[in-house]
Amino acid sequence: MCANLLARAGHHVTVLEKASGNMDGRGAGIITHSALITGLRSCGMAPGVPLGVDVRERITLDSQGAVLGTLAMPQLLTSWSRLYQILRELLPDTPDVRYRQGITVREVRQLDAQVRVLTNAGEFEADLLIAADGIRSAVRQQLWPHIQPEYAGYVAWRGLCAESSLSRECRDTVFERFGFCLPPGEQLLGYPVAGSGNRTEAGYRAWNFVWYRPAAAGARLTELMTDADGVHHPQGIPPNKVSAREVARMREDARRLAAPVLAEIIEKTTQPFLQPIHDLMSDHIAQGRVALLGDAAFVARPHVGMGVTKAMQDAVALVESLDRHGATPAALQAYAQTRFAAGQDAVLRSRRLGAYMQACGLQGSEPQPRDADAVMAETAVDLDRVPVSLTARG
Repeated sequence: MCANLLARAGHHVTVLEKASGNMDGRGAGIITHSALITGLRSCGMAPGVPLGVDVRERITLDSQGAVLGTLAMPQLLTSWSRLYQILRELLPDTPDVRYRQGITVREVRQLDAQVRVLTNAGEFEADLLIAADGIRSAVRQQLWPHIQPEYAGYVAWRGLCAESSLSRECRDTVFERFGFCLPPGEQLLGYPVAGSGNRTEAGYRAWNFVWYRPAAAGARLTELMTDADGVHHPQGIPPNKVSAREVARMREDARRLAAPVLAEIIEKTTQPFLQPIHDLMSDHIAQGRVALLGDAAFVARPHVGMGVTKAMQDAVALVESLDRHGATPAALQAYAQTRFAAGQDAVLRSRRLGAYMQACGLQGSEPQPRDADAVMAETAVDLDRVPVSLTARG
């Protein structure tokens, strides 16, 4: 997003991408907001381009499958893979724009008139460096090593299930909706997104689920983050390394705790993966000729569904600051002043929404019943819009 906007504003841009090869199929579901759509239009996305799947309604089911409540809330839901595909295709193919894969940043050196980036592929020099390298940002670790992610006390099981594999009952009950289930001390939700090959036509889509489950720091979290070979992955376990034993245990729990149609989705998901929930609150996001953007700067827990939209807002603010101040440290300071409070607000809101899950992860805690209406009305909503109607049952 940042590279597209900067290139369209006339800047010379080099993207240093750590990953290599085809990025199709990476990531999971993404909830869109109006600011994200506006930003994509600024990146050159034409009207009518199929971004994802529209839903009209939210629904909460109990563990037996009965409807606890519904909420009319139109939303457009997409996937990381689809969004990346669109943005990669939009990136201008000119000598002034370079996209390099397989690049690992080793060191950043700031000079009087430029910044130098030392990598496994040699050195790169530029007027400014924008570190959009995520929650474990190597650039942030060098400049602000005291800023570290904080574990929230629970994990999210995630996965994508092909629409074509699901029963008619499942498709009719929940597939076209943003669905919720609230087992004691836990929260399961999901929604339809583009399927394999980023296809959005009916029959070719997928359903993205996220299941928040308590996991106290220490022995239980270590167990979850250890693969079948006994290797511990404290920074995040790759999807193909998640223990088959833990996947089987999670699926058995779904059959016991979740609505049957949601348990079916989890059962038929080919490769569920595991994400410990962290947040991150920076106290600086710009220094000299370097600035942090997106999750490198602030990480809000997924309950707000704002990570990608927040990154787009960062990118838009950055380009606007460069328009006013040029490619200078002053532009990065102006960007930081614009986006710092917004980043803090997103983290604080996500902590409030995640407080129930965090409390349930504490030893000896007693889960309290949750209000399905409140959960549906607050989770991953576009703050620019107001829910249309709310209907509670049972």
